[in-house]
Amino acid sequence: MSENKKSNEVVDLSKPTGEGMVRVTFEPEGRTVEFPFDSLPYEGHGQPMSFLDVAENYDIFLDHACGGVCACTTCHLWVKEGMQGVSEAEDLELDRMETAADIQLNSRLGCQAVIEKPGTYVVEIPKWNRNYVQEGKPRHGPGSE
Repeated sequence: MSENKKSNEVVDLSKPTGEGMVRVTFEPEGRTVEFPFDSLPYEGHGQPMSFLDVAENYDIFLDHACGGVCACTTCHLWVKEGMQGVSEAEDLELDRMETAADIQLNSRLGCQAVIEKPGTYVVEIPKWNRNYVQEGKPRHGPGSE
């Protein structure tokens, strides 16, 4: 694990997000992370400050079969809260999303949806998009214990 990754920090959800902070909750895991805006180290996980980048920095599994280059839809997620602080989808992402299953108005590719300002964000990884068994990746979900 990289020394930049933080996996054991607990976020107090009873308190509002602090000034200049980003709080992201990944559902259905219920994992919430918090960090100062624009402070994450970038190691090539999708766009810098994308939901995939956040997930990778905090050891939260979000499948990305293409390596986060907008060539597949395995990082498809639904932005349930905070859409106003997320970048607009560009043509490449919109074209790719046409091939995704169960597109919603709040659907985005985790590798392309960039957090553009401090705030609170909640994203959900759709059930059918959770790859519980993949070589070299952590196993999550039912039967993983």
